[in-house]
Amino acid sequence: MSEIILHVENLRKEFGNVVPLKNINLEVKRGEIIAIIGGSGTGKSTFLRMLNLLERPTAGKIFFDGEDISTKPIELLRQRVGMIFQSFNLFAGLTLLENAIAAPIELKKLSRQDACTRAKKFFESVGLDEKIFNYPDELSGGQQQRAAIVRALMMEPEILLLDEPTSALDPTMVGEVLAVIRMLAKKNLTMLIVTHEMNFAREVATRVLFFADGEIYEQGTPAEIFDTPQLPKTIAFIRRQKYFNYEISERNFDLPAMQGKILSFAERYGLSWKFALRLQLCCEEIIFATIEGCYFADEKISLTIDIVYVEAEKTLELTLTSGGRAYNLFDDDENLSVKILRGCGKNFRYVRVDGLNKFSMEVVAP
Repeated sequence: MSEIILHVENLRKEFGNVVPLKNINLEVKRGEIIAIIGGSGTGKSTFLRMLNLLERPTAGKIFFDGEDISTKPIELLRQRVGMIFQSFNLFAGLTLLENAIAAPIELKKLSRQDACTRAKKFFESVGLDEKIFNYPDELSGGQQQRAAIVRALMMEPEILLLDEPTSALDPTMVGEVLAVIRMLAKKNLTMLIVTHEMNFAREVATRVLFFADGEIYEQGTPAEIFDTPQLPKTIAFIRRQKYFNYEISERNFDLPAMQGKILSFAERYGLSWKFALRLQLCCEEIIFATIEGCYFADEKISLTIDIVYVEAEKTLELTLTSGGRAYNLFDDDENLSVKILRGCGKNFRYVRVDGLNKFSMEVVAP
C-alpha cells in the first residue's frame, strides 16, 4: 500500500472568467492532518469540493491511491472520502440515527442491525448517545455538527475533508466540535481541514497550507507557518498585517499608476498624507536604483515590491525582490537614492538567495 494516499497534479478550476484555483500540486501521506488556512476567496473550500468531486476540475488530475479519479463516477469516491460541511447538511426529516445509517445501508450494503450498532458506538464517542432519536432541528449547532461527523465516519472513509466545520457555530459551541476533531486526529485518520481557528490548526495539524490568490502560496509545519513564515502574504495573514504588492517587468512601467495604488493603500489603512508621500518616494528610489545596479541596459527586468504595515505597532516594511546580478544597493553610500532612503528609514537589510536580490527596510513615519 502506497504511503501517498492523495496526489493532486496541476489542478485548476474556472467559473467563467473567475479562476478560484490555479495550478495546485499536492501530495498527502496516509495519516497526515493538513490544515488549510487563508483569507476569504482564496479557493480553500473550492479545493476541498474538488477533492470530493462536488466540483469537477477544469484542468489537472486527482489521484486517489494512485488511480486518477478526476472523471470517475462520484458514487465510487464517496465511499472512501468523507466530507463535513459548514452547514451540517443533515436530513431534516430523519432522526440522527437514520441520518447516520442511511448511506452505509444503501452503499455499503450493511444490515440495518449492524449499521445501528456501529452508529450507536459513534454517537456515544461524541457524547450524543442520548440524542439519536432526535431530529436535527431539536439540537444545537454544535450537536448537529457532531452528528454530521458521525454520519461521515459511518462510511469508514480513508480521507476526511472538513470545510470550516466551526464557522456556522456560536462561539460557545466551537469547543465541543474541535474536541471531537482532536479525538479523530489521534486515530491516524487522514484529514484535510479548512479552518479559521489558528490555535486549533497549530495544535492538531502535521502540515499547514496557506492559500493565497488561488494557489498554495506557502506550506510547512505548524511551527514554520505560524512562528517563522517566509513569504510576505503569509506573514501578513499570520500577523494580521496589511499587505501591498506590485510587480514590475518593464523599464517603462506605469509609475503614476503604481504611486496611485500606494496612495490608496495608505489611505485605506489610515497612514498620514506625509507618510504616504514618503512611502511613494522610497518605492521610486529603490526601484530605479535597483534597475541601474542589477541590470544591464538592454536586459529584461523583474522586480517585486512588497509593503507590509503592522497597524498595532505602526511599523511599515518595504521589500524589493529583484533578479539580475548580485548587487548590495545599501553598500553604495555615494548613490543619491541610497542617501534618500537612509533619510527615510532604518533597519536596512540585503540578502541574495536563489539568484535573487532582496532589499528590505523599515520606512519611518515623518
